[in-house]
Amino acid sequence: MQYLPFRRCTLEILTTLTHQVMENYTKGETREVEMEPLFEVDQTGVDMKVNAGSKIRNLMGYAMNKVKNPSVKRVVWNGSGKAITKTVTCAEIMKRKIKGLHQITKLRNRRIEEFWEPNVEGLERLKVNRDIPAISILLSKDPLDASTPGYQAPGSFEEFWKSELQQQKPVKRKHKKYYTKKDMDSAKNRNTETQKS
Repeated sequence: MQYLPFRRCTLEILTTLTHQVMENYTKGETREVEMEPLFEVDQTGVDMKVNAGSKIRNLMGYAMNKVKNPSVKRVVWNGSGKAITKTVTCAEIMKRKIKGLHQITKLRNRRIEEFWEPNVEGLERLKVNRDIPAISILLSKDPLDASTPGYQAPGSFEEFWKSELQQQKPVKRKHKKYYTKKDMDSAKNRNTETQKS
């Protein structure tokens, strides 16, 4: 009898049970539960929705062209699931290119409801809720409320690293001494002379 590690065994049992149960169902309607936006975007703002397949170059080109307009004061970057890292990257690139931007970051979950229709009589319709992590990053040319959770002042990142580098003392490294063949031969001769005496 072959013994499987606990996690793998549990996963295989769960997968088997899920397939047996879900054989009696067909996936039906899928919908996203509407939620209020975390940040309101008006005429003076740009709302950027980042997807996993979006190209950073295209997103940044569009956003930077919009921000060049003096009437645009805010940019909101939104992404969820696999696009979260790309969303953060876009916001950080914009902060580097345009100095003096205030930032507020908020996290939440997007809810997606999946409905499964029964293939066998006597079974009820299933509703499965999936929560997907999402991020919204507000970048503003105008000052924002510093007491808001997730607020970052302009330049706070550089100040943090400057103070960290000042606190660290430089480490003196010992240099390795590289020996030539002549040095190695003379060391061997010394060793053999001490062994003979």
